[in-house]
Parts: sequence; structure tokens; C-alpha cells
Amino acid sequence: MEFAFPDPKLGKPRELMTPSNRKEFFMLDYILVMLGGALGTGARFWASGIIAEQAGEVFPLGTLVVNVTGSFIIGFFAAFTDLERPFLVPPRFREFFMIGVCGGYTTFSSFSLQTLDLVREGDWFKACVNTLLSFGCCLTAVWVGRVLALTVLAK
Repeated sequence: MEFAFPDPKLGKPRELMTPSNRKEFFMLDYILVMLGGALGTGARFWASGIIAEQAGEVFPLGTLVVNVTGSFIIGFFAAFTDLERPFLVPPRFREFFMIGVCGGYTTFSSFSLQTLDLVREGDWFKACVNTLLSFGCCLTAVWVGRVLALTVLAK
């Protein structure tokens, strides 16, 4: 129950992106994040493949959809399981899901490479559209996910 009642001697609960200070569980934290990353990567490969198969590969729509849905998911989950909310989950599960699954699912490196390829091909319009859509839609999706979670929690 450490996630529900933090040890008063330790002060505030540790932050999400910081590895555990406890040596006995140090490797378990990393293994859980790596497993989450593997699940997220598999989901990304599957989802972007289906989208590319359906829409073609003229525009990196698969990467855009994956990044936007991943942004929504992490925004919703972060707000829904925030330390000040009633749906508190263990820090390890937040690390597994937010760093591992969502980090493996979304992909800034693919976005960057695909945008660079568009620039190298001289298609500046698509490169700019991809950049603006990715930034705008992902930021909006995180915000919408957070607002939706807070709305659900308020009921």
C-alpha cells in the first residue's frame, strides 16, 4: 500500500520519471518499463501498419495517428491517475504504462525521419503540414485526454 500512503519520512512521493531509490527493486523498475516499451512498440507497429495499408504511404499518416492517439492516452491516464485523484495507482504501474507503453507506442524519431525524407524529396508542403499537424494535434490530444479524465472524475 506504499502507493496509497507514502512514508512520511521520505517526504513527497517520488516523481514519475525518476528511477526508484530502493536498491532491492531497482532492476524490477527497469524490467517493467522495458516490458511496457515492448508492448507499446508492438502496438505501434501494428497500428501504423494497418493505417499505411488502408491509406497508402504518400503521407506519414500512420505515424501521425499513432502519435496523436498516444498523446491522448497519456494525457488521459496522467490526469486520471494523478496523485491528487481518487484513482491512484502504484508508481510502478504509472512507469510501466506512461514511460514504457506510451513511450514505446509514440515515436518522435519516426516523425523526424519521415519529415526529413519529405524535405529531402523537395516536398516542403507535406513536411510543413506533417510538422504542424503533429505538433498541433498531439498537444491538443494531450489536453483533450486530460480534460476528459478530469470530467469523468468530477462525476
